[in-house]
Amino acid sequence: MITAYDYSFARIFDGADIDVILVGDSASNVMAGNETTLPITLDQMIYHATSVIRGVKRCLVVVDLPFGSYQSNSKEALSSAVRIMKETGAHAVKLEGGEEVLESINRIVAAGVPVMGHLGLTPQSIYKFGTYNVRAKEEEEANKLKNDARLLQEAGCFALVLEKIPATLAKEVSESLHIPTIGIGAGKYCDGQVLVMHDMLGINTEFRPRFLRQYLNLHEQITKAVQLYIKDVKRNDFPNDKEQY
Repeated sequence: MITAYDYSFARIFDGADIDVILVGDSASNVMAGNETTLPITLDQMIYHATSVIRGVKRCLVVVDLPFGSYQSNSKEALSSAVRIMKETGAHAVKLEGGEEVLESINRIVAAGVPVMGHLGLTPQSIYKFGTYNVRAKEEEEANKLKNDARLLQEAGCFALVLEKIPATLAKEVSESLHIPTIGIGAGKYCDGQVLVMHDMLGINTEFRPRFLRQYLNLHEQITKAVQLYIKDVKRNDFPNDKEQY
């Protein structure tokens, strides 16, 4: 699974045979420059998801329900999920939290909308946690996470993201469930992995956590390409005779 937020990258990832594209609320950070995921709105998520869907022919597209669109009451949660499904053509929604959001999950699933869960580090709760450090290292929080995972499975979630938790805990949770787990900073024992495209492709060079494997350095390559373009224009080498009408 990889994130995407627009048509062009979605088309590339789909053509590369990725299994799942997540239209993440991380768009708030990497597309809009916000410090957290909290500012992004439902309308903005729908815009990004609609753009992604236009570039996809085969893979599953999951869309994050943004902060404030599902936590307060289950009716609002269902309304948000229905808007995403109807207006974007996406295939599923994802939301963060465990027992505290079960009512919302139950209502969305009952309406026929597939739901992916998300436990561990839940960025929409960053001001509650106060840090992006590894979660569930202590027994009490680990036990709650294991119980929440069971509850999410029973509520009908078809998959579960585990973010930034100890690998041994992710292994235990993954082995206890019959639905797949998708890890990010949760070790190698999950059934799948997800990365933010801007991190994996080296567009964003400031974010380098331990769990990130950077497969390209597009920041460097793009910078060099733009500088070469500037140089060619200034020396009147672009456009040349073959590049004009």
